[in-house]
Amino acid sequence: MLLKGEQLAAQLARELQPVYLVYGDEPLLLIEAADAIRAAARQRGFDEREVLSAQAGFNWNELYQAGGSLSLFGARKVIDLRLPTGKPGREGSAALHDYCARPSPDVLLLVSAFELDWREEKAAWVAAIAAAGAVVKLVAPAVGELPAWIAGRLARQGQRADAASLRFIADRVEGNLLAAHQEIVKLGALYAAKELSLAEVRAAVLNVARYDLDDLRSALLVGDPVRLVRILDGLQQEGEAPLLILWAISEEVRALAQIGSGLVARRPLEALLKEARVWGARQSLMRQALQRCSAPQAAAALQHAANIDRMIKGLGSGDVWNEFRRLALSLAAGGRAARLNG
Repeated sequence: MLLKGEQLAAQLARELQPVYLVYGDEPLLLIEAADAIRAAARQRGFDEREVLSAQAGFNWNELYQAGGSLSLFGARKVIDLRLPTGKPGREGSAALHDYCARPSPDVLLLVSAFELDWREEKAAWVAAIAAAGAVVKLVAPAVGELPAWIAGRLARQGQRADAASLRFIADRVEGNLLAAHQEIVKLGALYAAKELSLAEVRAAVLNVARYDLDDLRSALLVGDPVRLVRILDGLQQEGEAPLLILWAISEEVRALAQIGSGLVARRPLEALLKEARVWGARQSLMRQALQRCSAPQAAAALQHAANIDRMIKGLGSGDVWNEFRRLALSLAAGGRAARLNG
């Protein structure tokens, strides 16, 4: 069976599958899902546990041995198999496929992977686990869903908060669910089960937002000026190198300019996206950006980026980070922000 993360608790309450695969790119959700499965197994008498980590060079015979080496006292066992790369390889795929064909009633196999790419999601070993047990895909909440996610976590400890307080927490922990969890636990330790005021939340929550260059590039294409400024401020505070910031912005600007010029020449958008090496989910973001930013505006942004490059190299005067903000805002607003802030 295939499950979403939010369906796992109800499934565990009904029955325990002999094999589970949990995977996702958010450590907190992965840890919690694996903990929930192990706890459900303990409640049903699986008292022993063996941890295997399928690093490079892992001997897959260890999986067969672990499945067959039960205690003399008849204790049931959890085999906790970790796939750090999310790719078991040919030998591992065969071993998992064979195991799922004959799972033991006295052994629960829990396979956890930090992330699977789309190819592995369609692999035979994943299908074998889904047929023999359950595959659980864990997806972190999107930026807009984070306040509701935080509200749900607060409710577990008997606390509530208004929309402004939830947004305040979300803004401070964006992109870091582990940090969000820590702040929520802190609020539970500091205050009773009640409605939290914005003042109480502000006093307790730290600014633990974590940003990277991919966040910057996505916000640039989406055209979210508030988030763009917040990300640039965060990257500046974290000491990110200006040259890397310039590279990230310039990559998107060059693609916008290249595709925009092709559209002016009436070439098909799909072909232009491929030529600019814009793939997957980034294509929809690029389409949004193209609706705001014309070819001349992209060309002007490229010149602005070249001027920033001169500043970084000491060949021009000005505040590099302020220029980053001006450039990013001009692209987000389709050229309007530059005029407003000029």
